[in-house]
Amino acid sequence: MPPSDANDTGLLTLDSASAGPLSIRARSLAFVDPASQAVLQLIERVAPSGAPVMIGGDSGTGKELIARHIHTLSGRTGPFLAINCGAITEHLAESELFGHEAGAFTGAQGRREGWFEAAHRGTLFLDEIGDLPLSLQVKLLRVLQEREVVRLGSRKPIPVDVRLVTATNVDLGEAVSAGHFRLDLFYRLNIVQVRLPPLRERLGDIGPLARHFLSIYSKRLGLPEPRLGDAALRALEAYDWPGNIRELENVIHFALLVASEQEIRPEHLKLAGQPTRRHAVAEPSSSGPPGAPIAAAPQAPQSPPPSTPQGAGFHAASAAATEPPPALLRRAVQALLESPPKSLFNDVERLLVEESYRVSGRNQVRAGALLGVSRNVMRTLLKRHGLIGDGTSPEDAEEADEAETSDDHVLTHGQGQAEEA
Repeated sequence: MPPSDANDTGLLTLDSASAGPLSIRARSLAFVDPASQAVLQLIERVAPSGAPVMIGGDSGTGKELIARHIHTLSGRTGPFLAINCGAITEHLAESELFGHEAGAFTGAQGRREGWFEAAHRGTLFLDEIGDLPLSLQVKLLRVLQEREVVRLGSRKPIPVDVRLVTATNVDLGEAVSAGHFRLDLFYRLNIVQVRLPPLRERLGDIGPLARHFLSIYSKRLGLPEPRLGDAALRALEAYDWPGNIRELENVIHFALLVASEQEIRPEHLKLAGQPTRRHAVAEPSSSGPPGAPIAAAPQAPQSPPPSTPQGAGFHAASAAATEPPPALLRRAVQALLESPPKSLFNDVERLLVEESYRVSGRNQVRAGALLGVSRNVMRTLLKRHGLIGDGTSPEDAEEADEAETSDDHVLTHGQGQAEEA
């Protein structure tokens, strides 16, 4: 990020007036931790190239903000448009992306350009690309190869010059193996791959981000800005952050509301989910590529249980207790298949969805992350099994708030700049 682009506070504010539809999960990014600095160095190198970029990372890590920064550094004169593939209905997806002519289908009363035409000479960001239907993946591949679109109901190709940036929170390699994603499209999109580490793997960013959110919400609420205490900072750094940056923002917002003193202390922090990190975070390897995964410290192997003379039943129970979960699951499935109920698949799917929803504290984003699916897929499964209603419950309202758009798209750059924020 060039210093000339930064304002006096060390913050770079992204103008969203012409940004189009948004799918913001995280509103701010800090590039203080070595892991995030490596990501920044990578995107600064590849941004001017015009090559497609695929951004991988958990929900809430700031993938769209990275995409916006790539567009800013690219020098392209067109707009930046962000589309959530999981939010587009399948029967309207082709029209949304490529446009349509009047009368192309029922309800098409006039001509309409698609997102590719609207992003001409700019950048199109396709979030949750793994949710794109297979039928549309074929047409997207053709658009990328031919650099032209054909509207529904027309035979005339329209040239487009679009820089494509995609994002996913699932493993597209596994999706290809499962037949859910085309291999040729994967290779076309994956020319440059950027992995955005989760917040728990970049501890150096937690303090600057927390102080930034304290400053933002103090101004909004008309309150004096409190100090982030050392004990509170240690608690934040020990937490796993399943909701990543957006969860940190919510935690700081709540702490500011309940803290009556001029210092944020651990009792002011509302931390849900896993209370502390289970593994120590290792330093990033100097030999790995920028943005590469950061390994966790391995756990010590468990010692075998001592032998006892309590009989075969005890030994069987002890063996089952030490058997790895995949083997236990396989045995349970085999037992079910010996005398399967009529609705076996539905029952197993419901159990998996229900338990992940319960373990995640009834949070759709975290439950989806546990199962390796997007929030939209998780929401569909929850509705299918009657675990959530029509969007009027408090839980649904909270999830809707997480996907809410905002004009506060800020990137914090540098140790000194982040502390000023």
